[in-house]
Amino acid sequence: MKSSLLLLLSGTLLLTACALGPDFKAPDAPATKTYTPEKEILAPEQRIALGQHIEADWWTLLASPSIDDMIRHALTDNNDLAAAREILAQADATAQAQAGQLMPQVSLDALAGRQKYGVALFGPSNFFIPPFTYYEAGPTLSWTPDIFGGRKRRVEYQQALAEYQHHELDALYVTLTGNVVVQAVQLATMQAEIESVKQILEADETLLTLAQAAFEAGTATRQDILEAQARVTSDRGLLAPLEKHANLNAHMLGVLAGKAPADWQPPSLHFGELRFPSTLPVTLPSELVHQRPDILAAEANLHAASAAIGIATANLYPDLTLSANLFQEALTPSSIFYGVSNAWSIAGSISAPLLDGGSRAAEKEAAEHAYQAALAVYRQTVVQAFSQVADALATLSHDTESLVIAQTALEIAQSELDLDRQQLEAGSAARLNMETAKRASAQARLHVLEAQGQQFQDAAALFVALGGTPTPGPTRKALNEKYPDR
Repeated sequence: MKSSLLLLLSGTLLLTACALGPDFKAPDAPATKTYTPEKEILAPEQRIALGQHIEADWWTLLASPSIDDMIRHALTDNNDLAAAREILAQADATAQAQAGQLMPQVSLDALAGRQKYGVALFGPSNFFIPPFTYYEAGPTLSWTPDIFGGRKRRVEYQQALAEYQHHELDALYVTLTGNVVVQAVQLATMQAEIESVKQILEADETLLTLAQAAFEAGTATRQDILEAQARVTSDRGLLAPLEKHANLNAHMLGVLAGKAPADWQPPSLHFGELRFPSTLPVTLPSELVHQRPDILAAEANLHAASAAIGIATANLYPDLTLSANLFQEALTPSSIFYGVSNAWSIAGSISAPLLDGGSRAAEKEAAEHAYQAALAVYRQTVVQAFSQVADALATLSHDTESLVIAQTALEIAQSELDLDRQQLEAGSAARLNMETAKRASAQARLHVLEAQGQQFQDAAALFVALGGTPTPGPTRKALNEKYPDR
């Protein structure tokens, strides 16, 4: 009997080598080699290294210890990231639990009960069989051989879902680090602009004083005073929005670091500390599909949809279940482990669908449509990713043009100020001219700050669009060591 059972199990194992449904194959990488059309000419000052990889965490290109510190706080304490890690751990555990169902299941069971038989079971002659207590104990083995691979496909499905959560965590990592950089740059930009506006206001106040003096001397009109007062009022109105945005940036950095605004202040960051990368490494389109987390998540979702077809296909075929019990039966606890109490049973059952109203076939068809939908979502995700990179490159190109214009305007304004200062020192120009030039120089510097801040933000957007760093940098490696379950 044992030999027959062993042969039956061995034969069934051979049958389980097949799995119905399609074997998943990742979509081919797109053939496109560039992100923008050839007619879109980037500014010559834009230093793009197509095909070059980032060797460290991408934000280290900004060379800001303060930003590094902010990101460490966010990666350690951000609650969304902590939740994503737990969701990934849950998905991994679920996949492991599903894989365990492929193996035979063994349990140890014990039972105690009291029984009274009715007359109808043994006849009137046994009417006086008294109630009795019985005991049972022993192992139970059950196994559902995966003849058509449905259970393997379920494991594959759960593993694909775990892979999806893995890439979702990576996507959140990239988004979080990008948001920290953008908020930090905005905060530093707002603070620098506030200082620049204060310089403009200082020049405004001086010009107003000079206008009032000239009016008293009879060399200026009341209109000149009103114009000077209007400038002071108008430029003073620039401060409140800048201070408001600076406060909002500081609050958001606290939220990203998992802290209430009142409980945490970001490290001090001066705009002058930031360094724009001399070169912007840009991954090739064919590599982006294997790097960007949302594309990889869409691919994992497509893999799960493929496995679901296999599950639905296997459900069209019979299901076999084998079971075996080896146990002891006794009427008293003291005799339950005697040899005469041994009992066993072996059973096999098969369930095959005959009439189900077409539900299983419809489920298979639904799974196939779900796969096609997931494939369309994957393709659209790739298209959107390429578009976001193209947008970032085009935006950076225009940022470069705007910055060059703003810097040229600042150089001109500074040259005019230097000339007026020299003329004033030589006694051939009025102070009013120099103070007007000083105000123009401060305004030009404000426009340069705005252009530089936008360029830093758009560079961050480019790196986020590229999916962050292709290979884990020091910060990611440290994070993986801290959370090994990931």
